[in-house]
Amino acid sequence: MELVFPVLLIAVALIAVITLAKAVRIVPQQRQDVVERLGKYKRTLNPGLNLLVPFIDAVRTKVDMREQVVSFPPQPVITSDNLVVSIDTVLYFKVVDSVRATYEISNFLQAIEQLTVTTLRNVIGSLDLERALTSREEINRHLSGVLDETTGRWGIKVTRVEIKAIEPPPSIRDSMEKQMRAERDRRAAILNAEGHKQSQILTAEGEKQAAVLRADGDRQARILQAEGQAKAIRTVFDAIHQANPSQKVLAYQYLQALPQIANGSANKVWIVPAELTKALEGMGGALGGLSRMVGDEPAPEAADGASEVEREAAEAAQAAAAAAQQIHDEVRVAEAQAAGGKPQGLPAPEPVSPASLLNDPADQRERG
Repeated sequence: MELVFPVLLIAVALIAVITLAKAVRIVPQQRQDVVERLGKYKRTLNPGLNLLVPFIDAVRTKVDMREQVVSFPPQPVITSDNLVVSIDTVLYFKVVDSVRATYEISNFLQAIEQLTVTTLRNVIGSLDLERALTSREEINRHLSGVLDETTGRWGIKVTRVEIKAIEPPPSIRDSMEKQMRAERDRRAAILNAEGHKQSQILTAEGEKQAAVLRADGDRQARILQAEGQAKAIRTVFDAIHQANPSQKVLAYQYLQALPQIANGSANKVWIVPAELTKALEGMGGALGGLSRMVGDEPAPEAADGASEVEREAAEAAQAAAAAAQQIHDEVRVAEAQAAGGKPQGLPAPEPVSPASLLNDPADQRERG
C-alpha cells in the first residue's frame, strides 16, 4: 500500500504534465497551425501562445506563410521547329490561406511543379528556337498568369516565375556560335571599311587643301616676282634715261654680247650670211644716224674716259670679227663634208676690220 500511493502520485503528475503540454501551443512568427477537433477543422492558430483542449484538439499541419522559392530540375521541351531544348525554371510563391492549402490539395508543391512543366511545354511548343531564346519576358509573364489563376483556388499566390536557363542541343549551339562569329566578322569588316573610307576622304581633303594652298602661294610668289621685275626694269630704264649714254657705249655693249651668243650650248649650227660685215656697217650707220636725230651726245663729264672706251670697243670688235670668221669656216667645213668634199654654199665674206665696226658710215658719207 505504501508503494502504490507514490506510484499513483507520479502517474497523476505525469498525466498533468502531458495534458498541460497538449493544452498549450506556442506558434512562431510567420507560421499558422491548422487545428482539428475530433478529425474536423476547428480553427487556425496564429503566432503566439494558444490553448487547446487536450486529447480532443490536434494540430493537422504547420503552414509556413513566408515567400518560398523552388528550383525545378531541367525539363526537355520541344519547340515549334522540332528542336529539343532543356529549360530550368525558378518559382516564387507564398501561402495566403493555410486552410485551403491544407484541404484543397494534398501536396501543393508537387502540383505547382507539374503545372509549371505542362504550361511551359505549351508555351515553348508554340515558339521557335530563336523566339524562345529572346522572349523570356513573354514566357515568364504567360507562366505567371496561368499559375496564378490555377493556384488561387489552393490559397497560394505565385509571385514570380523565372526561366533560369534554356539549353539547346550541342549541334545547335555550335551552329549558333558559328553564326554569331560570322556576324561579328561581318560587322568588323564593315567597321574597317568605314574607317578606311573616312581615312581616304580625310586624306583627299587634306591633299586638296594643300594643293590649293600651294597654288595660292605659287600665284602670290609669281605676282611678287613679276612686280619685282617690273620695278627693276623701271629702275634700269629710268637710270639709262637719266644717264643719257652715247651711241658708242651701246655698240660696245652689243659687241660684248656677241661672244656669249656664239658660245651657247644650244647653238649647234650658225648660218652666217656673206653680207655680215656690210650688215654690221649698216647697223652702225643706222645707230649713228639715230643718235644724231635724238641729239645723243656724250656728257661733258664723260669726255675724259672716251679714249679708254674707244680702245675697249676696238678690242671687242676684233674679238667679234674673229668669232664670225671662225663660225664661217666651220660652216664651210660642214657643207664640204655634206657635199662629198666639194665646198658649196655661201661665198666668202669680205674681211672685216675692227675700224669698220667703229666708224660711222654716215659720217664717212658726209665727209666724202
